[in-house]
Amino acid sequence: MQALPFYVYAVFILTVITAIGLFFRAAHYSKPLLLIIAVWMILQSILGRNNFYIINTVPPRFLLLAVPPLLLLMMLLAIPAGRRFIDNLHVGTLTLLHTVRIPVEIVLYWLFIHKTIPAVMTFEGRNFDILSGLSAPFIWYWGIVKGRLNKTFLLVWNLACLALLLNIVAISIHAAASTFTPFAIGYFPFMLLPGCLVPLVLYSHVAAIRQLLIK
Repeated sequence: MQALPFYVYAVFILTVITAIGLFFRAAHYSKPLLLIIAVWMILQSILGRNNFYIINTVPPRFLLLAVPPLLLLMMLLAIPAGRRFIDNLHVGTLTLLHTVRIPVEIVLYWLFIHKTIPAVMTFEGRNFDILSGLSAPFIWYWGIVKGRLNKTFLLVWNLACLALLLNIVAISIHAAASTFTPFAIGYFPFMLLPGCLVPLVLYSHVAAIRQLLIK
C-alpha cells in the first residue's frame, strides 16, 4: 500500500485508543477486560504488520478479525456471568463511545482520497454511519444526562445506529469480494477497524439495547 500522510495514521490510532478507553471506563475499569483487549490488539497488530490479511485465501483470513469477537459476544450472551457483565456496562459511556465513528468516517474519506478504498465505503458513497457519531453527543446529553428521552426513543436510536453499522460492514464485504486489490483495511493499523473498533461499537449497541429492554 502507498505511504499515507502521518495525520491519517495518527488520527486513526488515537481513535482506537479513545474507543478502548471509553469501553474500559464503561466496564468500570475491569482489568481482565483490559488484558483481553491488549492481548487481542497485540496479536492482530503483529499479523497486520506482517501483511497477513492482504493475502487472498479460502476461507478469507479476514474471518480471523471478525469471527472471534462475534463468538465472544455470543458466549457472553449465553452464560449468566457474561450477561451480568453486559448488564453492568455503563450505558452513558457506551453512548459517548459512538462519537469515535466521526473520526473513523473522516479517516475512511482520507483513505478514499488516496485511492486505497472505494468511494462506496465513505459518506460520499453509501456509508451513512457518520450520522451515528454526530447524533451520539445529543443522545448522551438529552437522553442520559438530562433524562428527557424515553426508553423507546433510545432503543430506536440504538437499533437505527446498529443498522447503519451493519450497512457499512455489508458494503465493505461486498466491495472486498468484488476486487482483487487489497484495501487499506487489510494493512496495519487499519485492520484494527474491523478487528477492534467495529466489535466495540457492536458490543456497545448490544449492551445498550439489552439493558433498555430488561430494565
